[in-house]
Amino acid sequence: MTHAPTPAPVRFLDRSTPPSLATLILVTSLSALSMNLFLPSLPNMTAFFDTSYGIMQISVAGYLGVNAVLQLFLGPLSDRYGRRRVLLIAVAIFVLASVGCILATTIEVFLVFRLMQAAIVAGFVLPRAAIRDMYAQNRAASMIAWVTMGMSVAPMMAPALGGVLDDLFGWRANFTAFAVLGVAALVLIRADMGETAKPMVGGFRAQVAEYPGLLRSPRFWGYAATNAAASGAFFAYLGGAPYVGSTVYGLSPTMLGLYFGAPAVGYLVGNGVSGRFSEQMGVPRMVLWGTLVTLAGLSVAVAVKAAGIGGPAAFFGFMSFVGLGNGLVIPNATAGMLSVRPHLAGTASGLGGAIMIGGGAALSALAGFLLAGSDTAMPLLLLMTASSAAAVLAIVLTLRRERRVERQRRG
Repeated sequence: MTHAPTPAPVRFLDRSTPPSLATLILVTSLSALSMNLFLPSLPNMTAFFDTSYGIMQISVAGYLGVNAVLQLFLGPLSDRYGRRRVLLIAVAIFVLASVGCILATTIEVFLVFRLMQAAIVAGFVLPRAAIRDMYAQNRAASMIAWVTMGMSVAPMMAPALGGVLDDLFGWRANFTAFAVLGVAALVLIRADMGETAKPMVGGFRAQVAEYPGLLRSPRFWGYAATNAAASGAFFAYLGGAPYVGSTVYGLSPTMLGLYFGAPAVGYLVGNGVSGRFSEQMGVPRMVLWGTLVTLAGLSVAVAVKAAGIGGPAAFFGFMSFVGLGNGLVIPNATAGMLSVRPHLAGTASGLGGAIMIGGGAALSALAGFLLAGSDTAMPLLLLMTASSAAAVLAIVLTLRRERRVERQRRG
């Protein structure tokens, strides 16, 4: 089933109608912002809490891990109780956790509240599910791309903003910004986001009975694996680039923030291409091209580094190819996952997101481990390239199987 009913006309700030595109972009942006606004502050936070960089990395890798676990529950809960209600509760938890981070005086207390902030992953999972509630597969891919294109401005600007806030006011300013933006998101969701999910007939038991059909689908797992491996390169970047920028290249928080947003520039462009062409070209072709773009860019980056050419501008410049490829892969692979069982779009979004973020958490932690004590970015580049190669393999195998199944149907 790939079709969805025509949504009711959208009226901004009318919660009796589906949410506006602007609301979905802003809520998704907050989820993205929470990952990287404070990253330029990691070295200063490590010194403030008198801890090691490895422990401080828990604020990134541990946060991603909790993100992954939460998505396993947020998706099914939203299928059962609605996108709007679950999203409101999650954002409220994020606001309280942000205040806790501001008040923390020890690394243990800070990390507890930082991990609680992961509740904002609902802002990543549930808008996508709401879009799939409203549109058929290829149109959903296009709409998800437009949302993530708008959202990509946040990670593009966030590191630079976070570095400036740290230089002017200290690291706590970033978490104050989280709290203020979280309150604004609560007001906006409450005023504008009408419910898009239909109540499930038969309650939670009937919902659970539908899960095997989703979990046995090779198509779901193929797109999920491609999504995880393609985005894994970016999550490895999140875990390792702060070290590369500050330790290998000696950048200040402000300069690191300016360089750090390079993948987001590519992501903005990639999502724009997806929004424009996904309906015409189709999901599988867009995913394949996205994985190839990422692998090609990183392969050249490895070759350039091995030749001893370039400094921070070259390293971060090549990261734009990671963003460009992800902009082609993620909205399309996500639409593919959500279209296997459209009435379980929340569950598919949550499970697919958990696989993606869980793999990302592992790669983020691995990047930090591989770079510890290193004076070169090469370990990070090799890890990112390997993840990108796995994405190409995953989508090629998925497309081969789909073609084989199609031939069997025709025969």
